[in-house]
Amino acid sequence: MILSTMETIPGREIVSWKGLVQGNTVQSKHVGRDIMAGLKNIVGGELRGYTELLDDARNKSIERMVEQARSLGANAVVNVRFSTSSVTAGASELYAYGTAVVLD
Repeated sequence: MILSTMETIPGREIVSWKGLVQGNTVQSKHVGRDIMAGLKNIVGGELRGYTELLDDARNKSIERMVEQARSLGANAVVNVRFSTSSVTAGASELYAYGTAVVLD
């Protein structure tokens, strides 16, 4: 499956449009990560626990979007975008979406 943030794939022709595909996941914070983040806020630096959490959420969302594209018979998803939103205190949604297409 080819994924692209562009509307086309250079050197390839889109022969069929399958429609909007999406994938999302809602992740909550972990108490251990919150404690470590609080300590890290004192000295500064990357909050690795949260970075890992967001990376995992992004990968799950992409995986779900790709599964939906495959089920439509697509071999690529173009114009891929990501969005986040707060669902409740301590939990956020990561949403991936794009247009499923068939390339030559």
